[in-house]
Amino acid sequence: MPMNYAYHPGNVAHSGSPEVTDSMIPLAKSLGIKLTPLEGATSCGAGIIRQANKKLQLALNARIFAQAEALGLEIITPCASTAGNLSEDLMELRSDPILLAEINDVLAKTCGMEFTGETSVNHLLHVIVDEIGLDKVKPMVVNPIDFTVASYYGPNMQQDGFCGGDDVYDPDYMEQLMKTLGGQPVKWDSRMQSVGAPSLLSEEPTVLKLSASVLNDAKSEGAQLIVSACNLSHSVMDIYQGKASQRTGLRTNIPVIHLCEILTFALGHYNTRFAQLRTRVMVIGD
Repeated sequence: MPMNYAYHPGNVAHSGSPEVTDSMIPLAKSLGIKLTPLEGATSCGAGIIRQANKKLQLALNARIFAQAEALGLEIITPCASTAGNLSEDLMELRSDPILLAEINDVLAKTCGMEFTGETSVNHLLHVIVDEIGLDKVKPMVVNPIDFTVASYYGPNMQQDGFCGGDDVYDPDYMEQLMKTLGGQPVKWDSRMQSVGAPSLLSEEPTVLKLSASVLNDAKSEGAQLIVSACNLSHSVMDIYQGKASQRTGLRTNIPVIHLCEILTFALGHYNTRFAQLRTRVMVIGD
């Protein structure tokens, strides 16, 4: 019987990074995960809305929680930023009954919904390792990932109580998964460092410096490929690495791919795109 989750695709999955949505659907089917869409769900706010109006972001995300709760399901997302932001807001609402009542009053007036605190938020990575198990994933691998891989978590996903059995400060779930897929993970200092993704439009020079530092660190440790658990960070590191190099003078030329994609390729989907990735690794790498 498939595991059933309320599916939130995360930030930019339908715009800047449609490959995340494209690959998540066949991946979920292979893993035995049933995705129940959250129809009309908004962005998690990516930490941006919170800066201007904290209660607005809480209300928007409480609506997402209420939708999942109405379905009787926990939430799954392939985006580290979304997992982190939703988890933070969920914890705040659960810990403050007065705030929860205030936000529920907003929900009642605007969409006729209510959230009681019964749902939870899960990143795809934690579901795979904790709920499915790497021992079950290993026999599914059709195309072994024979790359040296730098696994990028980002700064948002490792929330205490919301990252399964992984270590909040020193995670290794992605490294375990890359080994299971046939890859060789590298240890590197920047795997949880921010690349400033939400601030790209307002603070581009800073974002380029941050992303250049992360990309260069992965290259310096011998990685051929970065696999990102975050939609937003994946977009920034992949699309803007040329500008990041120009801004900083650092070596940033390395393919960046989302976790959904590498998993989908490994499990036998989109072989043409997997071959294109191999070509990218050969051409872009030194």
